[in-house]
Amino acid sequence: MVAVPVPPSVTAILLDIEGTTTPITFVKDILFPYIQDNVEEYLQKHWQEEECQEDVLQLRLQAEKDSGLKGFVPIPSSTEPELQVIKGVVDNVLWQMSLDRKTTALKQLQGHMWRSAYATGKIKGEVYDDVVPALKKWKEAGLKLYIFSSGSVEAQKLLFGYSIEGDLLELFHGHFDTSVGPKVESESYRRIADAIGCSTENILFLTDITKEAEAAREAGVHVAIAVRPGNAALTDEEKSKYQLTSSFHQINLPTTQ
Repeated sequence: MVAVPVPPSVTAILLDIEGTTTPITFVKDILFPYIQDNVEEYLQKHWQEEECQEDVLQLRLQAEKDSGLKGFVPIPSSTEPELQVIKGVVDNVLWQMSLDRKTTALKQLQGHMWRSAYATGKIKGEVYDDVVPALKKWKEAGLKLYIFSSGSVEAQKLLFGYSIEGDLLELFHGHFDTSVGPKVESESYRRIADAIGCSTENILFLTDITKEAEAAREAGVHVAIAVRPGNAALTDEEKSKYQLTSSFHQINLPTTQ
């Protein structure tokens, strides 16, 4: 693939995670299976802790909203025996994950479980080999680096704070999740520009999802599509419509940067 020139107007690079900085397989084959394999043990170990009880409360509230859904898995009343309640919470979590749901309650429990796993070395965040050298180069050139992911800001910081390359958080100026809005809506990118304190034309967004790229472009953001192993295949139209990069080494900064 040819080099991707960074427009001179760009002062910030906004990065997606899954399929851009990090293999899709990390989430699918490492993070999610960890929850499925360990959620029961985690709940039993932390059941009496305030944070865990808050997680369960949020899952109960979500369950009330979900009661009309097909295949709904209820959570037993807190008056039932503890082990029975824990089993119900586990079944509800596994049901939500089987549907690839991204409820706030589910993401909150997952985030707390991943935090424990990262801190104890059971999980290390994966990044592509070209990512860290490029991030350092861009930062040294005066660019500000930000993350925009559907995963929570806490989950983002865990991935980069406990990565296979060490603690990378110092490379980033900030993190955004979908609390600023969906990644497929152009207004989200305008909000990010406002939060950064720049114009949308001062941002280059790197993502593997063309719908996100289109939304960013509509907001005036410069975009490039990350083409990584395992990412969704692009149509010929998409290939001709966007700048493509298979490595961050192909991102060329202006000579005046």
